[in-house]
Amino acid sequence: MQNCIYDDVKNWENLANAIILQAVTDWREAIKNIKKYPLKIKGYSEKLKCEKFFRSMWFECLTKIDGKLLLEKLRNEVTE
Repeated sequence: MQNCIYDDVKNWENLANAIILQAVTDWREAIKNIKKYPLKIKGYSEKLKCEKFFRSMWFECLTKIDGKLLLEKLRNEVTE
């Protein structure tokens, strides 16, 4: 029975990680769109939506990762 509980926890952790990884992918894609189409609002809107998520309580519920630190690292990727 304990194995089932462990599996449930692992499944929730996997889901939380997938949500975060998708947000990181979406943020990077938004940056590409901003660079390619700087006059279109869609890229900026998506970028802001992701950044709001990284600073949200929902993000804090999903992980122990510091969302502000993650965002800083993502921004550093762009400037390198």
